[in-house]
Amino acid sequence: MVEIEMRPQAAKYSLEQLKKALGGDIKRESGRDVLVVDNDIAKGTIAHISFDWGVHFMVLKIKFFKEVTVRTESNDFNPLRFMYAMHGSFKHRFGVNKEERDIDQFHSLIFTNKSGGENFIHFPSNEALHVSLIQIERRSFLKKRNTNVSSLNQRLHDVFVDTDEEHRFAHYGSLNLKISDYIKKIDKLKGKGMVRALKIEALVYEILSFHIQQHNKFQKGVPLPTSLSSTELKLIRKLGNEIIKNPSFHYNLDELSLKSALSQAKLQEGFKFLYTRTVTEYVRHIRLEKARELLNKADLNISQVVYSIGFTSRSYFSKIFKEKYDISPNEYRKNVMRNMESVNMVA
Repeated sequence: MVEIEMRPQAAKYSLEQLKKALGGDIKRESGRDVLVVDNDIAKGTIAHISFDWGVHFMVLKIKFFKEVTVRTESNDFNPLRFMYAMHGSFKHRFGVNKEERDIDQFHSLIFTNKSGGENFIHFPSNEALHVSLIQIERRSFLKKRNTNVSSLNQRLHDVFVDTDEEHRFAHYGSLNLKISDYIKKIDKLKGKGMVRALKIEALVYEILSFHIQQHNKFQKGVPLPTSLSSTELKLIRKLGNEIIKNPSFHYNLDELSLKSALSQAKLQEGFKFLYTRTVTEYVRHIRLEKARELLNKADLNISQVVYSIGFTSRSYFSKIFKEKYDISPNEYRKNVMRNMESVNMVA
């Protein structure tokens, strides 16, 4: 067991303290500080980036070869923390508790402690981890002009405005696959410098909003679908991703049910929970999004787009495209071509 004591006076010192405990080197990459470790304790990276208004984002992509417990004191630096297990799992407890709580893959944790309290995060050995951590310094964050904490549910509102750090709080979230999608978007980001940092910041706020939305659902007593297990929801999400990759395939409930070994009723319930759409509505939505993407390119005409995404009727495609985007495919295409001509004239 490796025990790491963290006493940062600010978020920017966290990596330095982790380096002292784990070894490795800190490098500057694309606006982030990245601790790279490759030794007998661990192999992987821990990246950190800070934004305005007291928002910090840390990502662990690492495998520990020994169990690791990180102990943090809530003194000089005591933010509100939002954690998410993209891959792997971890455990959490407060210093006043002996029992640890599990945070499994695709599950979240929101927590903060009283001033002077202790937090313990326990990482397993020999398990590939991908864990994200958003840290909010409440005093700075509340100064942000468009921060409207009054819109939060009462419990979370009280936590955000507790700038004197008088209360202890933890929320152990249920399965959340939407956060996973946005973490993937961060991983796929390209570019450098300010543009990349702005994109990461926007996605971090999206992730933060999903944490808050999930807590709102919990406060309202909105449960996971009772007929579906977490494993079945993950399977349905996998089907959803396959549809994104191959929108032109002829999907129907019978085949999807057979492929997933789930009943049609479970499929529909799962798609409604994950995507707020029925299976048919989801397939149509993905095809239309793909069509709009293709219409932004100059090398395909509308008929080619229609057939490439699995529709057989151009008139039906035009009808549902206009219903969804409030513009016909022809007009959309003309706008795209006009924009391309304008860009070429400027160039």
